[in-house]
Amino acid sequence: MTISALLVGGPTLHFSYAGLSILTDPTFDAPGEYPGGATLYKLTGPAVPASALGHIGVVLLSHDQHPDNLDGAGRELLATADLVLGTPESADRIPHVTGLAPWERRDVASVAVTAVPALHGPEGAEAQSGTVTGFVLEAEGWPTVYVSGDNASVDVVREVVSRFPLIDVAVLFAGAANVGRFGDADLTLNARTALEASEVLGDALVVPVHTEGWFHFSETTERLVGMFAHAGRDDRLRVLLPGERTVIA
Repeated sequence: MTISALLVGGPTLHFSYAGLSILTDPTFDAPGEYPGGATLYKLTGPAVPASALGHIGVVLLSHDQHPDNLDGAGRELLATADLVLGTPESADRIPHVTGLAPWERRDVASVAVTAVPALHGPEGAEAQSGTVTGFVLEAEGWPTVYVSGDNASVDVVREVVSRFPLIDVAVLFAGAANVGRFGDADLTLNARTALEASEVLGDALVVPVHTEGWFHFSETTERLVGMFAHAGRDDRLRVLLPGERTVIA
């Protein structure tokens, strides 16, 4: 029972799991500028087009309110997937989304998908950043997979582990995303907090995503790799090259 994964870019990861074709936070636009409360700049396009991934069974959408997690081309893709799971707020805004509250479970074929909390910034960030969700996937005979979504809180990871103590693979959204909204407080995990999250997760393999491709990512993948190496936890890290399908577990 192996999981193969392909990093499209940013937060967009395609992986196979228990017979399902799964995609996280679809972003397939070309590089460009996204005006808004904080203008975002996309620096690199997708490593592969959406058409190269084949039919998508399940989209795990952490949130829809920011274009670095759901862009124009990604929105078009939602209508073609069998199922899109996201927050209740996303479901209110997008017809194709099925909303799950924190700790709510949805069975998809042989896979149990549970929505778990995520905090997109410091405590109280929801008022400005909006609601975000992560996911835990379980299937008999398969590794348990945690997808963090845009979460910056190690305490949230502790809460997830308290309910799912045997996580085998953790897809952590890192990159220290920061648009200055909360000063020096990041919107996603940085290298230090990703390492702390890894320690909380114990022996779980960590697959970092959302670490490249956008100007507001304030740390590089190399810094994350170095942080894990200096802490002697580089054997827990699985860094994917965009566009190359890799067996991760």
